[in-house]
Amino acid sequence: MTNDRTTEYAVEMTGIHKYFGAFCALDDVSVAVEKGTIHALLGENGAGKTTLMNILYGIYKADAGEIRIHGKPCDIKNPRVAIRLGIGMVHQHFMLVENFSVTENIVLGEEVANRFGILDRRRAERAVTELSEKYGFNLDPAAKIEDISVGMQQRVEILKALYRGAEILILDEPTAVLSPQEIEELIGIMRNLTESGKTILIITHKLREIQASADYCTIIRRGRYIDTIAVEGATREMLASKMVGREVMLKVDKKEAAPGEAALSVEGLRVKDQRDIERVKGLSFEVRKGEILGVAGIDGNGQKELVEALTGLRKAESGSIKVGGEAIENTTPRHVIDALLSTIHEDRQRRGMIGAFTVADNFILEKYRQEPFSKKGVLDEAAIAKNAEALIGAYDIRPDDAAGKPMRTLSGGNQQKVIIAREIQNDPDVLVAVQPTRGLDVGAIEYVHKKLVEERDKGKAVLLISYELDEVMNVSDRIVVLYDGQITGEMPAAGADENHIGLLMAGGGAA
Repeated sequence: MTNDRTTEYAVEMTGIHKYFGAFCALDDVSVAVEKGTIHALLGENGAGKTTLMNILYGIYKADAGEIRIHGKPCDIKNPRVAIRLGIGMVHQHFMLVENFSVTENIVLGEEVANRFGILDRRRAERAVTELSEKYGFNLDPAAKIEDISVGMQQRVEILKALYRGAEILILDEPTAVLSPQEIEELIGIMRNLTESGKTILIITHKLREIQASADYCTIIRRGRYIDTIAVEGATREMLASKMVGREVMLKVDKKEAAPGEAALSVEGLRVKDQRDIERVKGLSFEVRKGEILGVAGIDGNGQKELVEALTGLRKAESGSIKVGGEAIENTTPRHVIDALLSTIHEDRQRRGMIGAFTVADNFILEKYRQEPFSKKGVLDEAAIAKNAEALIGAYDIRPDDAAGKPMRTLSGGNQQKVIIAREIQNDPDVLVAVQPTRGLDVGAIEYVHKKLVEERDKGKAVLLISYELDEVMNVSDRIVVLYDGQITGEMPAAGADENHIGLLMAGGGAA
């Protein structure tokens, strides 16, 4: 890759190599980022995008290669050096103190103190307000993190970096947990930042958002540089094929559903959150065998509480939940699993995995008591290893020798693949899939969607809860819209109008 020296580059990474033991994560990767642009890094899970940015931010040290910041060679030994060089990074999983205010989180470690050495809240809030207004963040400096939306929390993370003087921002999967409206607002904020001279690198799998926001895109495949292209004029099909190395079906190819009797029935369900506020308000619906019911809605409208009630993690105040006619409300997660309801949870870190356990052990978390994984109360390590090898191959989990590695060492997308493989392998009657493709690349998304349709075609009932409206419309057979804990609309997915669904998601329109 050759750089035009007449162009002003904020970041140049040349000939970067990185090994983890014998595994080559990055093999001679180069990227040059023009000052004042939005530059996307695109690649499959495990391609090395986050590793490359972790090297730029000083979390990892490259084994070979050179980094230049604004034309000057730099040795970025740790994040403190990166911050001094004007580099900030917003990670996919936010690093905020939930019971602290917006201001306290932003100034943490860089506090404005009065003459007694105590935080000067007035000055700190004034500084945060000025930054927020400058870039159009619309943040309340006094609000508690636990009381604001995920989208607002992300803005706090970005403002933290700007408060520390960041001129170069790295955003890891910035739209992964945002509603369509929040995505539009974030893109507007990113544009405001680049217009003021900031430079942004985004790690993302979402082709539509790359087209909507980025100026340039660098594609990495299996740790190697593939290409850098101008995004204007590039089609999603072109980006997908460069990323995966083959043509990708961006629309789900499925035959018409043939639904049977109800497998999951929810009637008059009411559920409160941890603050005793009712979030699910008399909800009734059913999912039939051989269909995918999609639940569309903006995050925070009762989806979390609904899923927790379905899976035995939260008490239902009233109403019933039945799987195959058997009541499962207010039982236990084990009882729910034994009733043949499996769940792909939205929060893989907290609900879907044990990071310190091996990948092989995570595959059997719900079946470790059963043969062939356990014989006379003793785990059969050979059977567990054989099962892991088969699923790693079937789901293209990387690295391909992941079975004995701690789950936490895998990329977020590969962790998600492990969870999906486990839940489908459980052979449930009802599969609840909550944000099942969060953090996955287009190739993996294509595969997961095919798996959901395969489960439907086997006569399973699939409940798909997603904040990605494209996913709900593309995969579902029938759609319900959830707003403020209630269903505001129901329609067949075929021919559904995106604008009408969006209006229902915002609480408007007629059901």
